[in-house]
Amino acid sequence: MRSSFNRMKLSAFIYEYPKELIARYPAEPRDHSRLMVLDRKRKTVTHRRFYDILEYFGKGDVLIYNNTKVFPARLLGEKEKTGADIEVFLLRELNPESRLWDVIVKPARKIRIGNKLLFPHDLAAEVIDNTTSRGRTIRFVFSGTNQDLYDRIDAVGKTPLPPYIKREVETDDRTRYQTIFAEKRGAVAAPTAGLHFTPELIAALRKKGVKTAPVTLHVGLDTFRRVEVEDLTKHRMFSEYYFIAPDTAKVVNQALDSKTNTVTAIGTTVVRSVETNLTVACRLKGASGWTDKFIYPPYDFCITERLITNFHRPKSTLLMLASAFAGHEFLMEAYKEAVASEYRLFSFGDAMLIT
Repeated sequence: MRSSFNRMKLSAFIYEYPKELIARYPAEPRDHSRLMVLDRKRKTVTHRRFYDILEYFGKGDVLIYNNTKVFPARLLGEKEKTGADIEVFLLRELNPESRLWDVIVKPARKIRIGNKLLFPHDLAAEVIDNTTSRGRTIRFVFSGTNQDLYDRIDAVGKTPLPPYIKREVETDDRTRYQTIFAEKRGAVAAPTAGLHFTPELIAALRKKGVKTAPVTLHVGLDTFRRVEVEDLTKHRMFSEYYFIAPDTAKVVNQALDSKTNTVTAIGTTVVRSVETNLTVACRLKGASGWTDKFIYPPYDFCITERLITNFHRPKSTLLMLASAFAGHEFLMEAYKEAVASEYRLFSFGDAMLIT
């Protein structure tokens, strides 16, 4: 819940780092990435490996994960009449029956209402509306079922790697840029804190008595958009679809009510989901819809007691959320230590556990 007094400004979320620390590939195995553990009460920093996270959980603790699935959202094609090369980035499906999608196009100045766009595998689309300077609404022209359309998009599309990863998209990126929890198709960016988990690590946690609970938040391109206004109250998030099942709410609330078990969120997307849907008693409720929740300091968290997250870019809403949770000064000092210790940064980089 937002405090009425807010003095944090954009300039407080800037730090320096060498470009060489931007991870271009994930660790192999995934749970061998480095782990920085921040204890908020003791103000201590401990350096571990991600597989050591098993030591921080006990029977009855709850781990909330995001089960969204990234789909290959970048389509390369051409305009029907001119043959000019174009790129269409699928943001979200607006209407399955009408096959309407919200997209971003390149080059925007040459893609207008009424244009027909052609892609490999006999996939075509028509531009039916402008939404922003680069945004369009398109309708796929396709005679098969919706599943056939998704299969065709999978065949044509490329994995939407983050823009700061400067390399060509590779075939293996379809699995690299996907968590082991991925189930519900709809994200154009991975919930990257989940990339560190392996099936073996999850099995070990469950064997220890740790309960796992899913939420769904389909991550959009807003995750890569930097805040541009100094006054954070003027920044507006794009809405993203979420779903929280009643069973998840029940498991989480039981842990909160126990006073002994902990609730840990895997990533900022989970935090935004669970902190969106609160009862009057500050407990989680099952719900679905769209959230544009922007969490920055100061903020009183209801559900999230511990957070697993990556190291985030300066001026990003992800860094601001982590700062609100860890404490701004403590987190920024930890980032300085991470850079000095050459932690790998951002989506494919190392992890942080904030307790």
